[in-house]
Amino acid sequence: MLGLGFVFLYAPILSLIVYSFNASKLVTVWAGFSLKWYGELFADAGIMEAAWVSIRIAFYTATTSVVLATVASMVMTRFRPFRGKTLLGALITAPLVMPEVITGLSILLLFVAMGVDRGMMTIWIAHVTFCMAFVAVVVSSRLGELDKSIEEAAMDLGANRVKVFFLITLPIIMPALVSGWLLAFTLSIDDLVVASFASGPSSTTLPMKVFSSVRLGLSPKINALATLMILTVSVAATVAWWLMARDEKRRQLDMQMALQQG
Repeated sequence: MLGLGFVFLYAPILSLIVYSFNASKLVTVWAGFSLKWYGELFADAGIMEAAWVSIRIAFYTATTSVVLATVASMVMTRFRPFRGKTLLGALITAPLVMPEVITGLSILLLFVAMGVDRGMMTIWIAHVTFCMAFVAVVVSSRLGELDKSIEEAAMDLGANRVKVFFLITLPIIMPALVSGWLLAFTLSIDDLVVASFASGPSSTTLPMKVFSSVRLGLSPKINALATLMILTVSVAATVAWWLMARDEKRRQLDMQMALQQG
């Protein structure tokens, strides 16, 4: 059953990759190996512009979400109980269960009421709104597992809270930050519903461009675009996994050396 599940998930993706090298204009009819659709893809100025817009928005969204989620996670896991802490936690995680249509519509109404012109900035604000919740869950889980005695020992030796965070806490939770950044980047670059509400005439993201082109008929260029996106995500995930595995191995070696010296 597990094998059938993986086949069901990945067989369409493999089929898409194979047919991106198809010479035929028909996406389901094989007519020989060809790279012409990749050439036409890079020659399509509309798709390239939409891809560049999506990449920039996703980068800014992921970076901002990691910063805000880290601050929120520190407040929820390190601060003493205060009035409204439960409400704050609920508000942080609310976008996780909120339907995207409701989120997009509410953000649209807010921008219209404020008289803000919609564009890349409004899409970035909208994406940070729901991406931060996903990152906060990842970072909060890592902070919850962190042994507080390490931070307390550093403060007993004279380090203030800021120095403890940057020298002790931040390196330990760095794998969670990297994972959260990649997750927010993927969610932002993949979003269609919220971006449709928050975008303006001069800011078309890649999912919006693909959706509009598919409605007029599926082109092999979309297969080529999807193949490049799969390749990029796979490389980024592999590099992130390798960096986290290397850091984990280094921490284990440092712990073994400390135990031997002790």
